[in-house]
Amino acid sequence: HILGSPKPTLPEDGLPRLYSMRFCPYAERAHLVLNAKQVAYHTVYINLTEKPEWLVDVSPLLKVPALHLVKEKGQPSLIESLIIAEYLDEKYPQNPLLPKDPLKKAQDKILLERFSAITNAFMKILLQSSGLDEYWAAFDIFEQELTKRGTRFFGGDKPGFVDFMIWPWLERLPVVEFLLKDTYSFDEKRFAKVAQLIALLKEDPVVKSFYATPEQHVEFWRTRKAGNANYDLLA
Repeated sequence: HILGSPKPTLPEDGLPRLYSMRFCPYAERAHLVLNAKQVAYHTVYINLTEKPEWLVDVSPLLKVPALHLVKEKGQPSLIESLIIAEYLDEKYPQNPLLPKDPLKKAQDKILLERFSAITNAFMKILLQSSGLDEYWAAFDIFEQELTKRGTRFFGGDKPGFVDFMIWPWLERLPVVEFLLKDTYSFDEKRFAKVAQLIALLKEDPVVKSFYATPEQHVEFWRTRKAGNANYDLLA
């Protein structure tokens, strides 16, 4: 949906409506949690270069993801990926993602605060083709934490909140490789636990439900870098 396009007509069935962009890592977080909870929902994909005028009705900051809760009183919308993800985890108790223990939950949230070092370095790489040292230094934190926990996933013996919240950037490692070419090198010895986590998550049914291949990610970023982002790819 693009500037000037009419607001989509969706069934009046009470299902949540997720305003998204197929290659936005933050929006992917919302898709993963909805899919993990096996919640039925409608997806409305947005062109983020030429945003439709009506997007402001559901996303006052004109960002995705935005989750429109049409069944709730006043039909409110939620924005910000972590807020949406935590709301969904509490709203739909099946397959809980955050730990029930208050301390462990707080520690997971702190870990996700620290993940911003990776998301910030990722944007620096995308926009300036620099920042790889910062990027790997931030990955060290997650390698050390997985080693300390002694589990395959941050969520223990199966993927949890942290795993699904960081996965979109692990899925986009090929984009970093595409942009930096020869200077890119993922050290599988330095990041042995993270490398194992990536392999395990690639086989997870929830991740598979919204997975884009390295080639698809690279194609999207190639078009974006050229100034004509292909928002219709996979949408």
